[in-house]
Amino acid sequence: MIETFTALLLAHVMADFVLQTDWINARKQRASIMLLHGALVLLCAQVTTGQWASLWLIGLTAMHVIIDAVKIRGGFHHFRGFVVDQALHLVTIIGVAIAAPDLWKTGSWQEYPELLPLMALLSGIVITLTAGQYAVALLMRPHGMRVRNNGLREGGRQIGLLERGLILVLILMNQSLGVGFLIAAKSILRFGTATRDQRTAEYVIIGTLASFGWAILTAEATAMLLAHLPPLEIRRPTP
Repeated sequence: MIETFTALLLAHVMADFVLQTDWINARKQRASIMLLHGALVLLCAQVTTGQWASLWLIGLTAMHVIIDAVKIRGGFHHFRGFVVDQALHLVTIIGVAIAAPDLWKTGSWQEYPELLPLMALLSGIVITLTAGQYAVALLMRPHGMRVRNNGLREGGRQIGLLERGLILVLILMNQSLGVGFLIAAKSILRFGTATRDQRTAEYVIIGTLASFGWAILTAEATAMLLAHLPPLEIRRPTP
């Protein structure tokens, strides 16, 4: 089951956060674009599981499209909507992994178990960086209009990517203490900006806590998933 879940999780994050471009996301209310997104979801699931004609994957894709359609029809384009949307996708992935646990073991990649930790690691990277960037942006959107930004263009986004990436690396290397030093360092660097006015201070605090919290949770979840998979190593060629 855990193997199938890992493969399907990677398929989901690739389809939703890597292959789903801004152009697709902005036009998914059109049936043709939604079907294109669904085709990408199915293709990713087929590639990661090595199953090319599975009804389970077709059903998973159908559920993905339905969840996205409900989100668009309901206008849930905010942080809570994003969290609920992704939670529902996760539930469907878990459901398929429970109902069809042998999708991975009967797929094309069953002889390459070393792919599984790589899939888990790649999923963790995408969720921490790309999904985290989108989630934090949604959370901060209502506050952004009230704060004047005199910093570098895209500076905040790049800082967020760097800090979440560092947190992921530190936790996976079992160096969680380093996260505390990272928080302290950012607090010192942001002190001058945050003390100018209360709005800026609160904006910085909310954004920082959201970014750090997202990174810590996803990094810990990635570490837990890796602990249940074969060790991450390079297979030596047989003589």
